[in-house]
Amino acid sequence: MFRDKQEDWKDFLSEDAKQTLVDIFEATRKHRGAYMQAEDVKNAQLWCAILELKKEIAGMSELLKRVEEPFKAIVAIGEAEKKKAIEAFVTEIIKPEEEEEKAATQKLVESLMKF
Repeated sequence: MFRDKQEDWKDFLSEDAKQTLVDIFEATRKHRGAYMQAEDVKNAQLWCAILELKKEIAGMSELLKRVEEPFKAIVAIGEAEKKKAIEAFVTEIIKPEEEEEKAATQKLVESLMKF
């Protein structure tokens, strides 16, 4: 029950979590000149790690924005093609002749587009 004084909380992390922690603190090392001047070095080092993580998140967000637009276009094209296919299928089955039937057919197409 008693913890060995040599054990560190990091010893209880999974191997991939340990590596992630090492990577974060490696990225933080470039701020060593700043956090070593702090009154509470450990706390300042954590803030520097947060800065590095924030920069990484900002970079990923920027990349995601660049990738998002082409995917929106692909989805829009897919939806247009889906609607054409449904309209062709429904029109072939129902063969609407009057305006009233055409309006009902269009409502059916719109409801099928939701699926």
